[in-house]
Amino acid sequence: MTRPLWLIAAPFVFLLLWSAGFPVAKLGLQHAEPLTLLALRYVIVLAVLIPVAIVMRPPLPKTWRAAGDVAVVGFLIQVVYFGLCYLAFKSGVSAAAVAIIVCLQPILVAIAAPRMVGEAISPKGWLGLFLGLAGAVTVILSRGNFGGDAPMGLALTVVALFGITGGTLYEKRFGATQHPVTANMIQYAVGALFTLPAALLSEGMQIAWDWQFVGVMAYLVLGNSLLAITLLLAMIRAGEVSRVSALFYLVPPLAALFAWPMLGEHMPPLGWIGMALAAVGVALASRKSA
Repeated sequence: MTRPLWLIAAPFVFLLLWSAGFPVAKLGLQHAEPLTLLALRYVIVLAVLIPVAIVMRPPLPKTWRAAGDVAVVGFLIQVVYFGLCYLAFKSGVSAAAVAIIVCLQPILVAIAAPRMVGEAISPKGWLGLFLGLAGAVTVILSRGNFGGDAPMGLALTVVALFGITGGTLYEKRFGATQHPVTANMIQYAVGALFTLPAALLSEGMQIAWDWQFVGVMAYLVLGNSLLAITLLLAMIRAGEVSRVSALFYLVPPLAALFAWPMLGEHMPPLGWIGMALAAVGVALASRKSA
């Protein structure tokens, strides 16, 4: 069956938007504390979506259970994953350490997929998953230094890993097709409900406003929060969850590539080798079994 054009383009657009979001967020953390940045991001997303919803009047979930399923996915991704990763950065964990831990997500999904969502992984798929992991680790090790990482921060990162893994699997098993505006409103309302009080209680809510920060927020709201998340959930519903998760192996290499011009972080030659290895792994893992 011929796939629609948007579904063919979705992995490439998602990877670009999601990967660039890491160096953009790093710029944002120069202007605001982690939970403050997340809470502001979620509130602005809701401010954008509410007028759109009033005009479009998208269908709402038909049952409370359906609404709850969307909310659970929002909590696991927006609160557990993003919130704990940002807190790990605040505690002193290096970007390399966070990236290498989160890179385990496709392996966890592949292990859990047969039981939770009924997807069997082919030998070629397993080979692709491990090649992707090897490539991502190569890029990270070529650029990162793990010395001095805070144990508590590392623990938070591990919980964040289970958050994005659980959100992916939950969406595939229980997520019903909801209008993108409706799904995003529920999920970001959950994100704001948790991060805004946490920021008020634990941070000074100080923001250094300038044009760079305005650009950062515009990208995080439009590129990451609206387009990238919508594409991710759409791909999970339309394809095999293990194949979609394999895309995350390319995120650290591409994020490092974006950080080169944006943050002046040079990509060593070994990093290019790792990017090629990760790309081969994702290509293998993304092929349907014969």
